[in-house]
Amino acid sequence: MFNAITHSQIYVLDQDEALDFYVGKLGLEVAADVDMGFMRWLAVSVPGHPERQILLERPGAPAMSEETAAQVRDLVTKGAMGGWLILTTEDCRKTYETLRERGVEFTEEPTERPYGTDCGLRDPFGNRIRFTQPKG
Repeated sequence: MFNAITHSQIYVLDQDEALDFYVGKLGLEVAADVDMGFMRWLAVSVPGHPERQILLERPGAPAMSEETAAQVRDLVTKGAMGGWLILTTEDCRKTYETLRERGVEFTEEPTERPYGTDCGLRDPFGNRIRFTQPKG
């Protein structure tokens, strides 16, 4: 049956701002940036891993009507869309310090957990992001 997850999606309100945040601050790389006419297909990935992409989608056509898109944008603004990303790192505390120096605002500092060290932040649109340094 299935053997991989290749794409996931989160909503963003401004794709250029998302590009600046996810690539410029978090250090991900552009996997695709295609003007499809009816939408911009903007996807990022962890450097060296283009097989697993995150689509940074602006709510709108063709997936939804303008009325629905406005409602989704309102929910995104409130942080109520439930978008989550969990990334891994070899050194959680070092990554935390690097991202703080780049102006990333955190919701939770690095904390020891049963599974490793992790911390939390939100992107400019309210999507929750965590990164973890797994134990072992």
